[in-house]
Amino acid sequence: MGSGFSEIVYKDALQLELKSKGIPFQREKQYAVVYKGQALNHKFYADFVIYNKIILEMKSVEAINDKHVAQCINYLKVSRCRLANFHKNLLDHRRIVL
Repeated sequence: MGSGFSEIVYKDALQLELKSKGIPFQREKQYAVVYKGQALNHKFYADFVIYNKIILEMKSVEAINDKHVAQCINYLKVSRCRLANFHKNLLDHRRIVL
C-alpha cells in the first residue's frame, strides 16, 4: 500500500491479510485495567492479538519512540501476553518481550 494512509486503513488491510492466511486473531481485543484490585472504567484495546498471545500494535508514525515502547510494555502487563510487535512499515518494526 505504501506510506501516507491513516492507521485505520493499514489495520483494515492487515485484517484481510490475516484472514486470507488463516492466521487466528482478534482485532481491538478489550482488556480491563486493574488498579489495587479494582477494574478501572477505561479499558485497553489491543490493535490485534494474534494466536491469542502476540499483541500487534500498529503505528502510523515517522519513528517509534520511548513513549510507544512504554505504552506497549503496559499493554503486555495488562493483557498478560509476553510478546508485542510494533510495525511502522515493512522496513521498521520492534519486538518487545517481557
